[in-house]
Amino acid sequence: MIPVSLTQEARALARAAGRFCGAAVAALAFASAPVGTALADDEHDDDGGTYAIGLWGDLPYGPAQAATGVPNLIADMNAQRLKFTVHDGDLKAGSGSLCDENLYLQALGFFNALRAPAMFTPGDNDWTDCDRPANGGFNSRERLDRERAVFFSTPFSLGQRTLRQEVQAEPLCLGLNGAVPCVENRRWTVGRVTYATFNVAGSCNNLCDTAPDAAEYAARNAANIRWLQETFATAKARRSVAVMLISQANPGWDQSDPTRAPLRNPRTLAQTDGAPDGFQAWLLALRDEVIAFRRPVAYVHGDSHYFRIDKPLLDAAGQRLENFTRVETFGNNAANGNNDVQWLKASIDTRSREVFSYQPMIVPGNRTAVPAP
Repeated sequence: MIPVSLTQEARALARAAGRFCGAAVAALAFASAPVGTALADDEHDDDGGTYAIGLWGDLPYGPAQAATGVPNLIADMNAQRLKFTVHDGDLKAGSGSLCDENLYLQALGFFNALRAPAMFTPGDNDWTDCDRPANGGFNSRERLDRERAVFFSTPFSLGQRTLRQEVQAEPLCLGLNGAVPCVENRRWTVGRVTYATFNVAGSCNNLCDTAPDAAEYAARNAANIRWLQETFATAKARRSVAVMLISQANPGWDQSDPTRAPLRNPRTLAQTDGAPDGFQAWLLALRDEVIAFRRPVAYVHGDSHYFRIDKPLLDAAGQRLENFTRVETFGNNAANGNNDVQWLKASIDTRSREVFSYQPMIVPGNRTAVPAP
């Protein structure tokens, strides 16, 4: 059995993260803080099935956000009574900043500054886009291998308190040297809600940009679909009243938003803008599972930096899937400093019909256009 504490490598990384983040780390008790008791599935259900979680992502994108905005956000989340938090990918801007070790150490410090269990799913900016010359010209598979080692080396979450998760441990993905486990894909149950993360990345899901990698995409996409199907089977077996899925990419859902997502036929879910389509098979599998599950399904993502909650998924006949809700978290607005460095509180009431409700959390210290009263 793997011990509750972090592995030796992860502990060393956490200590290094503490040194790297300097005064901000000390102020927020970052990665050097001791890891607390691990919590098993359903062990959080001590409040009658009503609790709250924190959702955030696409942060930080620049020095001001790293030095001030994200520490403010973390302090705000720590002031709440949250069961856990999830960062839905992108630890940095897409271009112009290195995908080096400091990037991952900084992020590890941020996650371990959170008092509640902290989850993370990778984003394109922190691995697939690392092959861009402006990001250091790294091999994207090697960078994903490194993320797996830094953030996913045990079956436990990050954070000052940890939560044990189910891990996709079969060697279904591709790393630099061949088949590897997709350890970033995680699943856990709190109360009667099942949660899962998936490595579904922007930039066409690794099918375009500087160095497309069709083989890596095909293996990971198949693994993601398998994890998706197993997640819904698990939710049914556990009699979960709802499912929340978290990934990074905005895959596009219809023809309405060409500035922020791929254009897509909402009935066939095929991409219509001529770009490589890294998402259709995933979306078709998702739609099948949502219809079969019948209960509420929340799909949380980042990527396109536009906070919204809507119902964009249609069936093949063009009818809206009433039980499906897309939730896009706040994301970087780097040109305006800390302006959009905010988070979303999701409240869960397993006794209610819709289970999930949402409250945007505007961090007082990160208000720039309209000062806090």
